[in-house]
Amino acid sequence: MDRFQEMQIFMAVAEEEGFAAAARRLNISPPSVTRAIAGMEERIGTQLLSRTTRSLHLTEAGQRYLEDCRRILGEVEEAEEAAAGSYSIPCGHLTVTAPVLFGELFIAPLLAEYLDRFPSVHVNALLVDRVVSMADEGIDVAIRIGHLYENSQHAVKVGEVRQVICAAPAYFERYGRPQHPGDLSAANIVMSSASHLLSDWQFVKDGNALSLRVNPRLVVTANQAAINIACLGWGITRVLSYQVAGHVADGGLEVVLQAFEPPALPIQVVYQKNQRVPAKVRTFVDFLAERLAQDTALKPAVKSTA
Repeated sequence: MDRFQEMQIFMAVAEEEGFAAAARRLNISPPSVTRAIAGMEERIGTQLLSRTTRSLHLTEAGQRYLEDCRRILGEVEEAEEAAAGSYSIPCGHLTVTAPVLFGELFIAPLLAEYLDRFPSVHVNALLVDRVVSMADEGIDVAIRIGHLYENSQHAVKVGEVRQVICAAPAYFERYGRPQHPGDLSAANIVMSSASHLLSDWQFVKDGNALSLRVNPRLVVTANQAAINIACLGWGITRVLSYQVAGHVADGGLEVVLQAFEPPALPIQVVYQKNQRVPAKVRTFVDFLAERLAQDTALKPAVKSTA
């Protein structure tokens, strides 16, 4: 077994936090994984993994070695891609991440079209409601909602979303439309535990920040479930505007308190800064920027002052 293969096995064990899971990921036998790690530790002369019957953790030496393995294997992959012409021709595996609902509504429908344009590219779409580390998880392109704080990344803005308060017209007919954020204290609030908007809701009044701590009567585990319940007329929810754009357009939901909305959040297509950007990344970023910028659901709206 060569050194590069050993490094790949070690990375898989560290990232999967287990020998059996690493074996499944690499499609090799668990004993092969065990032998590879034991051989590495014996050759290097230090313990890389701390193992118990219930857990597996990197030692300090193992953590440093993992970082070096990622760097070395990344450089090897880059060299091979350059030799294969991937910096001029889109090809290979492209890993993309986006928030779950945004990915389902806006990214997934575009993937088939992109793959038809570039038949030598294979896409893995990771749709999760967490900020994925692009470097640690091998992400080529990420769609982020909000402001970026990492200097190691390029970002292309493709739209904006607002934090909106909404409910079905039937709810407002029954309980009245709130005229001020404070009116929400007596409302039936339904929220998703996956949302970062769960507890403290931020508003703006006369240019000043206004914070409201809400106590949802109903908490569900998915944004779509909260939206569905709001559509039934039971309560009010706060979501990002793109998540309910279709319901608002067809009258199923109504947005209120627009005059108190905080500034819109940017939607950005993000990729790592490198001297050379692979063609698969460059073309996918350009494709998303072109298509998402045309979507009216991702354009800023004029706030009502009523």
